[in-house]
Formats: sequence, structure tokens, C-alpha cells
Amino acid sequence: MRLVKQKSCVDAWLMACVFLVLTVGWTSKVLLSSPTSADDVVDVVNLTLAVSCSVSETVDTAHTTTLNNDQYKTNIGTTTFNVFCNDKDGYSIYAIGYSGDTYGNTEMLYMGNQTPAPSNIVTGTATSGSTSNWAMKLTAVAGTYQATLTNGFGSYRAVPTTYTKAATLTSQTDTTTGSSIQSTYAVFASATQGAGTYQGKVRYTLVHPNTETPLQPVACVAGKICYNANGSNVEGTMGQQTASDSTETMLLASNFSREGYGFAGWSTTFDYSGSTGFYGPQETIITPADTSTNGLPLYAIWVKSVGNLQNWSGCSSLNSGAVTALTDQRDGETYAVAKLADGNCWMIENLRLESTAAHNSDGTLAQGYGTSSTYGNFSGLADAENTGFTNTYTANSLYYSGTQEGTASVDIGTTNTPEYRIPRYNNINTSARANSPTDGSVSIYSYGNYYNWHAAIADTTYYDNGDHGTTSLCPTGWRLPIGAQSTANMSFGKLSVSLGGPNDGEPSDSSSNPVGAEVSKAFRSYPNNFICSGNFTTSSPSGRGSYGYYWSSTASSNLHFSHYLGFSNIGVGPGTDRYYKSNGQSIRCLVPSA
Repeated sequence: MRLVKQKSCVDAWLMACVFLVLTVGWTSKVLLSSPTSADDVVDVVNLTLAVSCSVSETVDTAHTTTLNNDQYKTNIGTTTFNVFCNDKDGYSIYAIGYSGDTYGNTEMLYMGNQTPAPSNIVTGTATSGSTSNWAMKLTAVAGTYQATLTNGFGSYRAVPTTYTKAATLTSQTDTTTGSSIQSTYAVFASATQGAGTYQGKVRYTLVHPNTETPLQPVACVAGKICYNANGSNVEGTMGQQTASDSTETMLLASNFSREGYGFAGWSTTFDYSGSTGFYGPQETIITPADTSTNGLPLYAIWVKSVGNLQNWSGCSSLNSGAVTALTDQRDGETYAVAKLADGNCWMIENLRLESTAAHNSDGTLAQGYGTSSTYGNFSGLADAENTGFTNTYTANSLYYSGTQEGTASVDIGTTNTPEYRIPRYNNINTSARANSPTDGSVSIYSYGNYYNWHAAIADTTYYDNGDHGTTSLCPTGWRLPIGAQSTANMSFGKLSVSLGGPNDGEPSDSSSNPVGAEVSKAFRSYPNNFICSGNFTTSSPSGRGSYGYYWSSTASSNLHFSHYLGFSNIGVGPGTDRYYKSNGQSIRCLVPSA
């Protein structure tokens, strides 16, 4: 160290000072100062203490008893629930009936084989009366719990049919001593209750921080499909869809969004339990046989973001069909991502990238986010191409209708202000979202934004004869699908073949190919999740809920056209179809498997 080098110099200087003192006879002190050339190094240690919370149960006395008809019994066994949690924002315990392993079922079920079976024992106050019933009671026994269900659980109460807060701790969390609550139950058997063995269950769920609430089942309306937001801080509303028993029905695209989460489709269970029951946003399903009686509740599947889309390298580690979520650094939007049957990883939501004057004027929105960093700031995208283009076929302009979803009125080919350099039909920043997303004229979040082809490839360069745009609006490391080539090289075509489509790259439809409807269903199924978002042609969206149009990176031999994936509910054109470059269509980005 430098202090070692200084030592001899300091010693020599001291000896000289001492000699002077002895000769002259001064009485003085010699003051040493720190060397001016000393180096300082500060070593910083960072610590992240992970949140760790758990709940366990100890059965003190079994919840088992025998009673006679017209008898009421309390304090049937005790179980202690111990919670250890260091979440500084506290936590809560929620309770719900769980008989028959079904959430919200609060009956004590008859467990025998007698025919006809005696009636089950329903939940209630468990006091003497004409109806058999059972009830629950919780008591705080350790720590600082505040019991909240019924007057500190001073009395028995009906088992809740939905998740109900049973106890809460708002602060002073501890992973050593923890806090505890104790459960017990009461049962009344009426004079007419049949003999037999009965079983009831209550499920307790730990939720943290204290401000969160657990996901839970929601009752649906008879003859309807009910779409549930299924989480906290979810924006948007959705109406119900009329449905019949055992009928082929195409589901509705989602109108929900949740910051920091990707939307991966619909589930028949709120907690995504089981290996089946996952559907794409507009998948065609066969409704259950009891839909007209119980309805069909569906729950949004939310996947929390695990990182950034830009330069993502996790595709190889995903199993086929696995779903994750990643966030676009450019605007903070999170997208669900899946490895599909073709081996590539795709965004399974439509791109929602917005246009802002601040980003476009300095190029930061585009610069460095495509496969190249040389294409600048979109400043020429509002100008017509010189070779053969007229105002009818401009490079990027779209009409804005001024309706609920529009933000301005723009004439084709006349606007070059920065706000419109990424043309898109805005479905996000609306004053209100649809209450019933069956109307194509209202905003549906999952439809995303619409871009013409030059906006999609982030370039004004003239392309034809199958040339490809080398840049795109996709995040760095992602790209637009390739279209209009052999199936082996065409992104949409490879995916189509892997989903059962023809291997010649030709369109599959119900008239020329009987598998067309099945291929379309596969494209719209979980986790592929393509949706019929339609397109934007003149002053309004077209074909929403009926047709899907997704840009490829490949131009057509016709100056005005480029290739795209097109499909309806009966057939698929896997990247061989073509349409005007000036039309607004959806974008899906992918990471190639190799």
C-alpha cells in the first residue's frame, strides 16, 4: 500500500526536526499531516432481504365427533395456524368453504354410498332449529393478530362462501415467533337428518402484503359466459356473453390490463389449477353441458414480468408451450411470451407501442430497438414514396376517425408532425373502455394498436419482389415474422404446419381444405392466442372479432402490397396473402429458436 512507501520519508523528516530542537533548544511539538497522495477505497456491501412468509397447521384435537339427531355440539376439535412472515407491510389470513375440493362449497358432504343419499349439512349458525347446519370459529391465541371475521370470533358463524378475511397483521412482522390463530367448529343435526358420515372443509390462505386480497371464484349468471378480472389493480371492464349448453362458441378478446403482468388467456379456475381449462382470448370452445343453468365463469390468466423484452436470451430454456412475461423498456408495457409448437418464442399479445412527439422528434423510440440502429427517427414516414406512390398509397399515414378510440383527425399524406410518425389506431388511451366488448366499434385492450407496413418495419425504403425489411418496431433481439416464402422459411407457415395446416404454404380454408377451421382454431387456442383484431382501412376498424391480420416483414412484388397472416374462424392464409402497405394491421414479434 502507498502508506508503506511513505514510511521512510516520514522517518527521515522526523529525525531532522529532532536535531534542530536539540541544537536550538526550542520546546515545540511536531505535527504530522496525512500524505497528500494517499488513496482511499470504499468497499460497499449490498444486502437484499427476500420476503419470506409461510403458514403451517398443527392439529391439536381432531375435528371429529359423534352426535344424535336434534343435538347441537360446539368446540369440535382445534387446529392452530402458525404464520411466520417478514413482509413489512403485514399480511392477512382468508377463509373459504372448500368441501369436495371445490372453492365456495360450504356444505358438509355425505360420504357414504346409500341410495338415495341423505341431504348434505349446509353451512349456517349451527344453533338448534329445523335445518341441519355447521359453523366455524377462529380465535387469536398468539402474537398481535386482529381477528376480523365476526366480533373477534366471539361466536360461531357460517362458513364463508367467498374468501373472507379471518385475521390480519398490519406490521411488526416476525419470522421467529410469528402469530397464531386457532380454529374450531360447531354442528347441529336436525331431527330428520339421515344417519351417516359427513365431511366439511375450510381452506385458509395467507396473503401478503396486507393490502392484497386473494383470488377467488365468482358465481356466474345462468346462460352466460362471465369474464373475471381475477386480480388486484386490474383496469378495464367486460360484459357477459350469451351461451348455450354444449355449443361451439368463440370467446371474447380481453378488455383487461394489469401493470407489470402479461395476459395469457382465460382459465376455468381462478387459481389456474389442473392441467386443462386454459383458453386463448378468442379460442373456440364447446361450452359445458350445464351452461344454461350455472353459466361459465372464466378468469384472466396473469403472468408476472420476469425481466425485459430487449435482448432476451431465455427462449432456449423454455419448454414447448411454457408461458412467461417480459416488459418492453420503451414504454413499460408487459407482454405474455410463449414457446410455440414451431420452436420459436412469440409475444402472444398484440403490440401496443405508442407514438409520442417527444420520442419521435429525437428518434429515441426507434433508435437501437430494431435489428439495426441505423434507421433514424421516422422523420420520413409521413411522406409518400417517390416510386409509383400517390396520396392513396402513402408510406404510413392512417385516417383517425375522431370516434371513441381516435385521438385526432388526419388526412392521408398531408401530416408530418411527430405525433403521427408512427401511425396506429389507438385502443389504449380512451376515456372509457367497453362494458360489453361484443361491439366492434368500441375499445378492446387486447386488440392492441394498428400499424401500416412501413411503420411495422420502421423504414421508408422501397421494397418489392419478396424483399424483407431489415428493421422493425419489435424490441431489440425480436423480429417480425417472415412471409411469402417456402414453408420451411416462412414464420407464419412453419407455425401453421406445426398446428396442423397444409405443408405447401398455401391458404387453408373450409372450402378447399377441410382442416381450415381446425387450423384457425389452433391459431386462436392457448397459448398461441392470435385474435381476430381486424384491421384499419379508412376511418374505422374493420373485421374485428371476425378476421385477424398480422404483418410480416416481407414485401410483395406489387409496389403497393406486403404479405401478412390472415385468418377467419374457418381458415388461415399463413403469410401468403398480401394487402396495401398503407393499411393498419396488428403486429406479433418473435425470437427465432436458432
